[in-house]
Amino acid sequence: MIPLGINTMVWTGSFGAANLRLLETIRAAGFEVAELGIFDFESLDCSTVRSALKQNGLGCTATSALPEDMSLLDSDAEVRRRTVEWLRRAIETLAEVGARVLAGPFYAPVGYLPGRRRTPAEWQRAVDGLRQVGELTAGTDVRLAIEPLNRFETYFLNTAEDALHLWRAVDHPSAGVLFDTFHANIEEHDICAALQSLGPSLCHVHLSENDRGIPGTGHIPFCHLFETLKSMDYAGAAVVESFATTIPEIARAAAIWRDLYPSSDRFAVDSMAFLSGLRT
Repeated sequence: MIPLGINTMVWTGSFGAANLRLLETIRAAGFEVAELGIFDFESLDCSTVRSALKQNGLGCTATSALPEDMSLLDSDAEVRRRTVEWLRRAIETLAEVGARVLAGPFYAPVGYLPGRRRTPAEWQRAVDGLRQVGELTAGTDVRLAIEPLNRFETYFLNTAEDALHLWRAVDHPSAGVLFDTFHANIEEHDICAALQSLGPSLCHVHLSENDRGIPGTGHIPFCHLFETLKSMDYAGAAVVESFATTIPEIARAAAIWRDLYPSSDRFAVDSMAFLSGLRT
């Protein structure tokens, strides 16, 4: 049975010690995995968070994004060095928490759009940087799940096909691919065929409705999606992702200009009610 999780950004912008009660809410809604949205790794109280996860019987994954002044694609070697170091520290922090996956678009900041296609040099810099991160963090048991985004959020990696090519080029067991139904709904001709094509590269899944509302209220083919995951013998978690519309920074970053659900707690309960019957 595929473990179901939910991202804490449904409630808050960046998870920290002040948000530990969310783990009780996540467990009460029936989820087995808490996905922590973390953007400040330096101040995270790892032992406290790890203890709270254990107390609530929750597995753990995490998501983040590169700061605006970092990129693995940059022509400046110092920028790339700082980016690799940021990723190394993030992964080592999550290893202390007990997370198994760090997922996100860790090649360039979200929203960086230079108005052109990616270059071969940028591709190679991403390959080299991600391989270096894998080498530096190989002993942590935390996998880096690289996320393709839609064309309005990045120019570098948009499709499952491109993500698979990148994974093959990086060629390191610490790296994998995140498949996100929201982005796939924009970029893929067939969402489930794209998912199937990822094969062994797939290490994480985000479940998001086409408008980021409650799963099952839009047109994402979740039933077929779970059938595909089962046919692939997928062993990772499937995590519901949406964003707190009441936090201006998140609403701006995700371009959410209306309420998508009555409340964050209701979103969690209704999402679980719909998805729990699909994964068995």
